[in-house]
Amino acid sequence: MFKKLLLFFLIALPVFPIMAEETPVQRLRNFLAKANTLQAEFSQVVIDEFGSPRQRSSGVFYLQRPGKFRWDYKKPYSQEIVSNGGKVWFYDVDLEQVTAKRLDDAIGSTPALLLSGEVALETNFKIEDQGTDEGLFWIKLVPKSEDSGFKSVLIGLDGDTLAGMELSDNFGQVTRIYFTGVKTGLRLNRELFEFRPPPGVDVFEEK
Repeated sequence: MFKKLLLFFLIALPVFPIMAEETPVQRLRNFLAKANTLQAEFSQVVIDEFGSPRQRSSGVFYLQRPGKFRWDYKKPYSQEIVSNGGKVWFYDVDLEQVTAKRLDDAIGSTPALLLSGEVALETNFKIEDQGTDEGLFWIKLVPKSEDSGFKSVLIGLDGDTLAGMELSDNFGQVTRIYFTGVKTGLRLNRELFEFRPPPGVDVFEEK
């Protein structure tokens, strides 16, 4: 009798499908799919080829897909990086100097282009799961082109939310960026992504 009752309860139990855990690459795709707009504070550190931190900075980052983003560096120096219309503008306020680069040539200078929707990730990069570290999911992007200005970019996600990026260049230098206060789905002022060189500054435009 006991065996019959046990068998009955086992049969009667609901069957739930076993859901495969999302890979870091899937989490990146989920993030990019939902992050049409994004605003976050960031801190950045540049580490030289000997492993020593050389430069620290912080500010605010804005993203509007496709193709628009803005870095506002507040400390220690004021700098703006603005992408819109296939071009990226680098404005150093203290030097009164503006440099404009084509979108394709600017990835090594600002890894945010990889989040903009203007770069086909799977076409241009090998995408590798790096597993988890310190509670974050990490994805590595390695350029397929040998002419790229950098070796690789790591993207770190906290769940499905952007948490960090790390760019390794061809000279052994690493730029690490950490994001906090990430907000998505905001309505951002379109003027954030419009850049006009201020009067009197030197403008260098790469062809």
